Amino acid sequence: MKKLGLVLMAVVMMGLSSCGSDNAKKAKEAANDAVEATTEAAKDAAETTKEAVKDAAEATTEAAKDAAEATADAAKEAVGGVNGEELFQTNGCTACHQPTAKTVGPAVNEIAKAYAGKKDELVKFLKGEGQAIVDPAQFAVMKPNLEITKKMTDEQVAAIADYMLSVK
Repeated sequence: MKKLGLVLMAVVMMGLSSCGSDNAKKAKEAANDAVEATTEAAKDAAETTKEAVKDAAEATTEAAKDAAEATADAAKEAVGGVNGEELFQTNGCTACHQPTAKTVGPAVNEIAKAYAGKKDELVKFLKGEGQAIVDPAQFAVMKPNLEITKKMTDEQVAAIADYMLSVK
């Protein structure tokens, strides 16, 4: 009887340990599932963050473009809605003046150097009211062309001067 009790007790113990083994397996599976779910959530979060950063970069680029455009528009409006470079090109100035090369007249960047900090003097010259300071020997060639700038508004002449002074 004692042996039967011991055998019975061993069977019960084996049953309990096998239940514990099933619970351990289930716990291990649940832990693995949790790790997989966490890994997937981390991947999803990383992808979402990556997309958000990309969207923010695109928005920043667009905002910068818009700001540059607005700045250009504001600069144009600041001189009476006229574009000095456009006036310079459409009124024949480029026939004698190139941005960085001396042709018939001095290069625009040389004019900009000579008139740096002297916009008022450049405006006076373009209105036919001032002396040539860059290449006085060429003044006779320039004089007939000053008739074009003399007919322009103050804002247009100022815009041309601003353009010329900006050429480096």
